[in-house]
Parts: sequence; C-alpha cells; structure tokens
Amino acid sequence: MSWQQRIDAALDERRAQHALRTRRAVDQGAGRWLTLGEQHFCNFSSNDYLGLSQHPAVIRAWQQGAERYGVGSGGSGHVSGYTTAHQALESELAEWLGYDRALLFISGFAANQAVITALTGGDDRIVADKLSHASLLEAATLSLAQLRRFVHNDVGHLASLLAKPCAGQQLVVSEGVFSMDGDSAPLKELAGAARQAQAWLMVDDAHGVGVVGEQGRGSCYAQGIRPELLVVTFGKGVGVSGAAVLCSHSVADYFLQFARHLIYSTAMPPAQATALSAALQVIRGEEGDRRRAHLRALIARFRQGATGLAMTVTDSASAIQPLIVGENARALQLAERLRQQGCWVTAIRPPTVPPGTARLRLTLTAAHECEDIDRLLEALHGGE
Repeated sequence: MSWQQRIDAALDERRAQHALRTRRAVDQGAGRWLTLGEQHFCNFSSNDYLGLSQHPAVIRAWQQGAERYGVGSGGSGHVSGYTTAHQALESELAEWLGYDRALLFISGFAANQAVITALTGGDDRIVADKLSHASLLEAATLSLAQLRRFVHNDVGHLASLLAKPCAGQQLVVSEGVFSMDGDSAPLKELAGAARQAQAWLMVDDAHGVGVVGEQGRGSCYAQGIRPELLVVTFGKGVGVSGAAVLCSHSVADYFLQFARHLIYSTAMPPAQATALSAALQVIRGEEGDRRRAHLRALIARFRQGATGLAMTVTDSASAIQPLIVGENARALQLAERLRQQGCWVTAIRPPTVPPGTARLRLTLTAAHECEDIDRLLEALHGGE
C-alpha cells in the first residue's frame, strides 16, 4: 500500500464511522458569543471558564507588553528568549501555588511531554489514570518506561499496580479535573497511595487551576495536597495560553538541563507573560471570587434544568458538563440541531472518548448569563 493509499484508507474509515474531525474558521470563538460570518451563536464550547480572554486588563497588559518587548521572544529561553516578564510570572506562580519553582512552557501538551520524557527511564514505571489526557498517555507510551493504566479514579487498583516489583522508580499520573467527563480525581487518596509506594505524583490540573479552590489555586490545593509535579495550563481558566510546571528547586534545575521541549523551543512571547500576570491578578482577587461564584451558580442552574434529559448527564460539578449520547452520528445530529437554535455545541467522538460514548461536551463560563443557560436547556429539551 502506497503512502497515499494508506492516507486515503484512514480517512475513509473515519468518514464511515462518523468520526472525521473538521475545523471551521470562526470570527470570534472564545467568549460568550461565537460568530461565524453573519451568524451569532451562544458559545458552549469554550474552555475560557472565567471569561478572561476578553478581559480589558488582560488585553491591555498584552498590548503594553508588545509595546515594550515586541511580539516575539526571539529564541529559546536558554539563549535569549527568557526575559524579566517570564521571570516575574514564574515567581508569581510559584508563590501562589506554594512551590519552590515554576517553569514556563509553550503549551500544556509540551509540558506533559517534557516532564515524562525527561524524568523517566527504562527501569521506571508510569501508572496513569486510564482517562488521562492524550498528551500524558502519549508521552508515557513513547517513553522508555513501562506504562500501566489504572481504572479511572480507582485508588485500590492504583495501589495494586504500585505494589508490583519495579526495578526503578514509579510515577503516578492523573488529571485534577478530567477534560471529557468533567469529574474530579480523588487526589488526596492518590497522593496517599503514591506516598505508600514511595512513588511520585504528577497532576495535570489544566481544567482546575483558576476555577477550583481558594483564589482559584486549583484541585491539589483544594484537596490539601502538594504533588511532586504539578502542571497548570493557561488556555482554560486563565484565558490565555501556555503552561507551567511547578516543582522543587532541584527538579527545576534538572528540567533546565534535560527537558528538550523546553530547551529547543522558542519561549512564549514576553507580551504573553505580561498578559498572564494580569490574568493572575484578576483570578487571585475579589473579581476572581465573583466570577467563580457566578460560574458555580450557572453550573447548578444547568444541572437542575438538565434533569429528565434522555441523554446521560455525568457526575460533574465542574464547568465541563458532558451529555453522553452514545452513537457518533446521533451526537453530530444533535450538535447541528442545537446550532440551528443558536447554541454552539461540539460533538466529541472516539478516539477522543471511548467507543460508544460519543457526547455533547458542554462548557459553561463566567461570561454566560442565566438566560443563556435557560436557552440551552430549552433547546436540549425541545430536541428530544
């Protein structure tokens, strides 16, 4: 089979399964409203949970940063791309989240890949939640370490896997809030199991930081733990993009020597770092508290109104409110019907989620109003 035949066969298979991914170029897609040409939709697919991507102070900080530093960093942080703006943001993150150090990465995917690749070797074992993000599982699969996956949020199964002999070290991997189901990990229990086995715990809290816990410090802080490795990303609750790894002094120094995703990537623009610092100021202050309280009220309103839907509503208290549909074709049909009623909703299908669990992945944000939730619920109930 030639290269082209292989490509065509793979695409044909995806089409037959109603699983072909497509993109649409929108005019605006992060805020309360998504615009596509002359059409306007109430947006229920954005991960901008606190609505900070549109915040005037964050936008103004990026503009001021661009005026001061320019629009790019000019190189890797190991060469010339590490500025006082990056340094200030790293210090603020470390202080806020209670760690010695923070290291900035261009994306959460890169941060997860860098940590697992740099840290683990051939004698080591990675024990990851079965529903961990693709970036975590791909990094573990491609690493030299042995990968074992424990049943989702099953601490007993994790402990049994950790109890098996291992020639090297063991790394437990989980998310704080899971991106597709919206549920939270029992992090305190996971930390206990890891500690009992003398393993390290790595938590990707992409969907928790900014939203969960006091001052939005995230899932780990809310559950009273401090894992050896904490990954936070800035494209969700923080409203911008990029990521950081929180760790000890020595581990940070180690990554500066051996994390290839950090060493050989152009650093994020300094203007972006200034925008992120501005976003953190909002998140940590009274306005952040108000936005989180408003989001919680919207989540409660949606869940109360979703009672009686034929679709399965997952046990999620987060901004991620998936409705499990089952078949790929039906999920696509429902998403399109909701768009016809002015609600932008994305159908998520395998391989992103397990077979037979295609869903409408609804995300609520602090930019929404109560009337938006009511509109969505009316469309959902009317479409059954």
